[in-house]
Amino acid sequence: MVPVIFGLMGFAVDLGRLYLIRGELKTAANAMALAAAGQLIGTDAALEIATDTALLTLDQGTGAGNRYNFGMLQIGQTTGLLTSETPTPAYYSTVANATASDAEGGEEASGTTARHVRLRVTAEAPLLFWSFLSLGQERKTSVTAQAVAGRSAPLCTACGIEPLAIAALDLEDATDFGLIPATKYTLAYFCTGAPTPAPLSGTAQVVRYLILDHYNAEAETLADEATQLYRIGAQGLLPSTNQAISCLAVNAEKLVWSSAAPRACNQPVVSQVSAVLCGMASRFSTELPSSCASIPEVDAVSIAYAADSDLTDLDDYATYIGNARRIITVPVVESLSSASTMVVVGFRQFLVEPNPNDTNLNPADSNGRFAALYLGSVAPVRQGRFDGCQLAAGPGKVVLHQ
Repeated sequence: MVPVIFGLMGFAVDLGRLYLIRGELKTAANAMALAAAGQLIGTDAALEIATDTALLTLDQGTGAGNRYNFGMLQIGQTTGLLTSETPTPAYYSTVANATASDAEGGEEASGTTARHVRLRVTAEAPLLFWSFLSLGQERKTSVTAQAVAGRSAPLCTACGIEPLAIAALDLEDATDFGLIPATKYTLAYFCTGAPTPAPLSGTAQVVRYLILDHYNAEAETLADEATQLYRIGAQGLLPSTNQAISCLAVNAEKLVWSSAAPRACNQPVVSQVSAVLCGMASRFSTELPSSCASIPEVDAVSIAYAADSDLTDLDDYATYIGNARRIITVPVVESLSSASTMVVVGFRQFLVEPNPNDTNLNPADSNGRFAALYLGSVAPVRQGRFDGCQLAAGPGKVVLHQ
């Protein structure tokens, strides 16, 4: 019985090691797939950027890159007896194509249509006791792990987005709410009376917006209202354990930010609106506009936000090569109201454009105007839930499918 017992022990040791290595490779595949999927924003450059981002998870420069075999071996390198392959992501437009067993030979998607990524990580694992068997004489075997990540179903609850509510131009249009993709609009703050805000040069028409009330009274630091609005303009809704502060949900009833109630159109917008635009200006430049200097602690806060890597005034979104800092996700409501609740019906995305003849937007605009190219739902949002409603279209978040 002694040889049998030692044989079983050896079998358990080798099998346990193989399961460990497969788990480490699966962790690496998951990390790479999630990182790549987050860069699929519907542009020509998206695939190259996504692949570079995926490979960063293997970078050992910081010592935190993914490894295998008890974390000793780098993926993509040959170390003595063992070799591993640097995986090449494959991109698909649908989950079905990405998860199909024959997807490796199927039709892949272009940067403008890719929504899902498939990663296979392969590495050799050492054999100890199994090497005494005829099948294990090479003292190693190949182990493969696979992950598929990509866009989820349209989100019913979106977190970290910009609470700049616009009214649907056509509630019967479940895809675009009456907006026209690849069209530039002037987003102007809602006001009453005449004269109505004029569209900025090069834009099709004015679309009104209101700031929804998401003041975070629980904030222990940077609690000043103007500072919070600056941060919202710079990054979207602030993170919070309270979902009512950090997220917006379809069918939710929302009110206008209490101190940002609309004025008559012949008066300049309130400073709260300008504070939001000051934050949005940080997406174009780290240099603080002079009109924003009165925001409390703005010098300390502004250094946290980097400018977009592509500041080009674009008519064709597919040519955008930036880091998505200029992409905003806004709630669409049934109608705008300064006195009653507004019902959220969905979320849609715009690419914020520089003002005509400028490389930035103007936070001091008396009507709170800025130019934006309507995108639809091309980029994943940071976080959210896709349960609780039925939506035909809208942005999703990055999830693992396999």
